Amino acid sequence: MSLFDAIDLAASGLTAERTRMDVTSENLANAQTTQGANGQPYRRQEVVLQQIGNTFGTQLAGAMGTSQGATPGGVQVGGIVDDPTPDQLVYDPGHPGANAQGYVRMPNVNPVTEMTDLISESNSYQADVTAMSTAKTMYSKTLDLLK
Repeated sequence: MSLFDAIDLAASGLTAERTRMDVTSENLANAQTTQGANGQPYRRQEVVLQQIGNTFGTQLAGAMGTSQGATPGGVQVGGIVDDPTPDQLVYDPGHPGANAQGYVRMPNVNPVTEMTDLISESNSYQADVTAMSTAKTMYSKTLDLLK
């Protein structure tokens, strides 16, 4: 295990959480967009994360010296996909996008869900910052001991 693996792991988490926050912010910004470039309401986006490297168990075994060849892992964005939930129909006959019955197709974005996701993503981002800061402090103290 390399000296800077902990920082690399935290950095991968920071990048993934920043992407999640960006996508959630985009969802919130388009919560009322009834007609996009394709003529359809905005579709809520979700970030798919995937694991890099070994599992936690393999990493732990490598750190304890019971396994060889444990490569550091992390997380990365596997893709950004559309949420499959259907659009909402809202009765608003005065809206320019209303159909003949007076219903408007609204995006499948729930602002309460998006704000909850944003809080969770922010907390995860802060946890990664703390992990990186702790690793930096440990490396600094180790260097001070070696002086």
